[in-house]
Amino acid sequence: MKRVVRNAADQWGIVMGLRFKFNLVLSLVFLLGLGVTGYESYELLHKNARDEVVRNAGVMMEAALSMRGYTVGKIKPHLEDKLAQTFLPQTVPAFAATEIMNELRKKYPEYGYKEATLNPTNPRDRAVEWESDIVNTFRNSADTQEISGTRETPTGRSLYLARPIQIKDPACLACHSVPAAAPASMLKLYGDNNGFGWKQMEVVGAQIVSVPMSLPIQNANRAFYTFMVSLTIVFVVVFVILNIMLSLLIVRPIRQMSLAADQISTGNMDVPDLQESGKDEVALLARSFNRMRRSLEKAIQMIDQT
Repeated sequence: MKRVVRNAADQWGIVMGLRFKFNLVLSLVFLLGLGVTGYESYELLHKNARDEVVRNAGVMMEAALSMRGYTVGKIKPHLEDKLAQTFLPQTVPAFAATEIMNELRKKYPEYGYKEATLNPTNPRDRAVEWESDIVNTFRNSADTQEISGTRETPTGRSLYLARPIQIKDPACLACHSVPAAAPASMLKLYGDNNGFGWKQMEVVGAQIVSVPMSLPIQNANRAFYTFMVSLTIVFVVVFVILNIMLSLLIVRPIRQMSLAADQISTGNMDVPDLQESGKDEVALLARSFNRMRRSLEKAIQMIDQT
């Protein structure tokens, strides 16, 4: 009885050893693959989300530039006669672009556009601390033509895209060089304390577009979680199928061989032949085992006859 129990335990240990090693290797491969795939997919999805936000910011920037160009080329020429008596801020490209963008913000408050200036004519355009840092970066580095980054806002993380405002058109200095050269109608509206002292080719401010990142990041995270859950489900299904195949094709035949060998070792030669169907390694092993049993049986018969 003890021998039977010991043999059964040995057979179970062999089977469990094979199954345990197989599942251990499979699990390690999956965890490694899951980690590498998860990291790469996370980085890729978030990079795509950021690229999408940058594209949106670029579109907003180009829209603002188009508004500025339209104001200068299509609006201002028709109002030149009135500007001598009354200053119309709507003819200023920066004012027009800002106003149109403010209309957009009524529906999409997370988006922002500002022509942040260190010394603006209109006080609302004065650069705050972080905007001043961007302007000074442009002033200190003539080769820098665009800056982008992220910052936390009350509505969540936001990406900003900034380009320098540089005095390239000498006509701009008519309103911003010295108060004496500025239109009297403009001085009456804004006074003579701000918006002067600008110089040709000087960087006086920056166009800054702000675009929310919350929605693209949420979409990226949702896609990432969906992908990882799907990958895990696929692994679990493959894991179960492989374990079933392992049991049917390897574990069960090995257990049968082990039981047959144990019976033969105790002198029981009435063990039926093992199934030999197929051409795989297990079938070849079963044929070899059957031949060995038959040879052993003949050898025992020959000994008994003598």
